[in-house]
Amino acid sequence: MGTIRLTAAQAMVRFLGAQVTEVEGERLSLFAGMWAIFGHGNVSGMGEALHGARDSFPTFRAHNEQGMAHAAIAFAKASRRRRMMACTTSIGPGATNMVTACALAHVNRLPVLLIPGDVFATRVPDPVLQQVEGFSDGTVTASDCFRPVSRYFDRITRPEQIMPALERAMAVLTDPAECGPVTLSFCQDVQAEAHDYPESFFTERLRRTRRPPPDVDELKAAAAALRAAKRPVLVAGGGVLYSGAEREVAAFAEKHGLPVVETQAGKSTLPDAHPHCMGAVGVTGTGASNALVAEADLLLAVGTRLADFTTGSAALIGGTAAKIVMLNVQGFDAGKFGALPLVADARVGIAALDAEVGEAHSAPVAWTDRMRSEKAAWDETAARFTAPSHAARPSDAQVIGAVQRAGRPSDVVVCAAGGLPGELHKLWKTGDALGYHLEYGFSCMGYEIAGGLGVKMALPHREVIVMVGDGSYLMLNSEIATSVMLGLKLTIVLLDNGGYGCINRLQGECGGAPFNNMLVDTRHVTLPAVDFVAHARSLGAEAQKVGSVADLEVAFTASRSRTVTQVILIDTDAGPSTGAGGHWWDVAVPEVSVRREVETAREGYEAQQRRQRFAN
Repeated sequence: MGTIRLTAAQAMVRFLGAQVTEVEGERLSLFAGMWAIFGHGNVSGMGEALHGARDSFPTFRAHNEQGMAHAAIAFAKASRRRRMMACTTSIGPGATNMVTACALAHVNRLPVLLIPGDVFATRVPDPVLQQVEGFSDGTVTASDCFRPVSRYFDRITRPEQIMPALERAMAVLTDPAECGPVTLSFCQDVQAEAHDYPESFFTERLRRTRRPPPDVDELKAAAAALRAAKRPVLVAGGGVLYSGAEREVAAFAEKHGLPVVETQAGKSTLPDAHPHCMGAVGVTGTGASNALVAEADLLLAVGTRLADFTTGSAALIGGTAAKIVMLNVQGFDAGKFGALPLVADARVGIAALDAEVGEAHSAPVAWTDRMRSEKAAWDETAARFTAPSHAARPSDAQVIGAVQRAGRPSDVVVCAAGGLPGELHKLWKTGDALGYHLEYGFSCMGYEIAGGLGVKMALPHREVIVMVGDGSYLMLNSEIATSVMLGLKLTIVLLDNGGYGCINRLQGECGGAPFNNMLVDTRHVTLPAVDFVAHARSLGAEAQKVGSVADLEVAFTASRSRTVTQVILIDTDAGPSTGAGGHWWDVAVPEVSVRREVETAREGYEAQQRRQRFAN
């Protein structure tokens, strides 16, 4: 067996470039490239290796480490987890800047390979610049912060260690059940050390998507439960899209008479116009979805972990008598809520369940009639909230309506935090699959613009619309410059409500006084007059401010023909949100307070707690 002498960094880059995947019959590189911000812990070793492979394994330079990791994660999500990206940083703040993004990928079960630099393995120049020292543990470094938020973590202290480490990393990154972030902390001296690697290590390797079928006994139990149900509902989660099971879910729902409700990650499983699509479910759900789920005697939850926003903090799941069948590729999720587990890939599992249930079975006609009437009623309600407005400061819903009217079914809307995700979940009318890209597992402010960049890299022929509030924009906006630099046009609709309007509303609902959320309610000497238009232009974007939703529609329509990232600013009202639909969310209210408003909110809180599925 032949060998080739390479540095550990060169070997790592060559190995990553040799991994391929198959998407719709086409072979593609598994890794679309490496995001890199260089520092003293990676510029020499990884930098030289990436330069040598720059024609076959592209390197992308960002402006913020968290931002570039967000872009990599969004790319993987928009690629249905079939392709991914890697990120490399220096050893100190560059590394720890990625920890938040790593946690985001962990919560959302999305693959990303993080390669922070680390201290010298020899410990000769110790401590080095940016080194975090543990007074009681000489092995601790800043990269240990990644351990609890990584699916797999390793520290490379010898050049030959990259071989088992990378194989284990690939196993996690491409496993549909274990999928999540992998961190390989790469000691900076080891990056530059040479080793005689076997040539076979760099042989092209095809990483196919595994589609595990269901267990026979679990399948029979799930089918029996569905046949016995009179009011079944299908809950579509992100796993449906990752599996590419939208057609199977649609056919199953049509054949067996199930309304389909969607989580944040699962929205766009069905187009909004589909008669079985009830839209969003849970805390930010539509009136149609929540009415049906509240009365359901069986929930078929596909590709979702049933987080609190989906279940209304365990108070909106049909009561303790309702059965739950959890079809999930991950056994850890399939057993939640005392469910009947059906551990399988979503596409394979739905097909098997369809065959087991039988051709003739369908929910009662009364239930499907109810589904249609609830959908019609909600469509009428939602239209009132998104209708054109002449208000000086429109609501988020009215802005969404304007963008929707000027949009196309192929558009992709991107968002993450604040009040917008709730309004979009309820009100955005999805067209094509993957057209709704919300990061709401971690609900990370600052994801929006960087995430939009990753989506555009994955779906370059679709219009990518980033909807972001002023709070998130101010937290992380630097990847606007990256989008301009890479020629990846985004349309960013920036809603300025003067602070954190969503949390201000939540504060009020919990009986709290307005405090430290809206800028006017913060400790200040002078309120900042942020010129968002000038700021966006300074980053290379084309920007304008509009004065009404009508002007927004005109500006948005015109932006479609532009090739440079567009920022459209509009002032909005922080107060109103869509009052229809939705459900209670468990946010603990203080038991003791001098404020009567808090005491009243506590009474309501305790009443809602008694409705939770596992309440005493």
